[in-house]
Amino acid sequence: MPDRVYPPVIAAAKLMFRVLDLRITVDGARHVPTTGGAVLASNHVSYLDFIFAGYGAQPAKRLVRFMAKHEVFRHRVSGPLMRGMHHIPVDRANGQESFQQALDALRAGEVVGIFPEATISRSFTVKDIKSGAVRLAAEAGVPLLPVALWGTQRLWTKGKSKNLTQRHVPVTIVIGEPIEPTTDDALRKRMQELLDEAQARYPEPGEGQWWQPAHLGGTAPTPAEAAALDERR
Repeated sequence: MPDRVYPPVIAAAKLMFRVLDLRITVDGARHVPTTGGAVLASNHVSYLDFIFAGYGAQPAKRLVRFMAKHEVFRHRVSGPLMRGMHHIPVDRANGQESFQQALDALRAGEVVGIFPEATISRSFTVKDIKSGAVRLAAEAGVPLLPVALWGTQRLWTKGKSKNLTQRHVPVTIVIGEPIEPTTDDALRKRMQELLDEAQARYPEPGEGQWWQPAHLGGTAPTPAEAAALDERR
């Protein structure tokens, strides 16, 4: 399919990275296949995660088609961009249609990006995940690549004002080797392991910081507290 919108959006994102002097580290980009379909299954801590997860596939020269809630496609600004980049709208009332679109894209050799938690994790740990990523990889017969993002929450996340003027923020992108698309629990466990690695290697201490999970000494909500907050919203 022709991609007239995606390349300039990538160029704009890279310009933003340079202006903010983000300290981006990509580990495991070699696991993204240079041809053929693949599913990228990433944790979700920021409204900007699709930008950084897609950036992780750039060394392989791949454009990632992300599955995103259909409301984003109806927005007057983001809608034309999302459609122009051939992302896949997800209507939770009719999930089978979006599943089929993603399956068709994979079988056509596209890379499809999914956030299996469905919503941003306020606790900055991996929440329970939906079954779409595992099912798609299994049915399409393509690699399932777990991804961990860390640091993106410092730029813009749920419950916090966006801070897109903050400079020099470290951002870590870890792409794991392909795993067998067997169970959701196996995928969630591997995503959390990669996230633990990213947090352990993060170059700035986060003790006492709002952006650090509670189990590492931060002030983010615990998973139980985060679930309660989500229930109230």
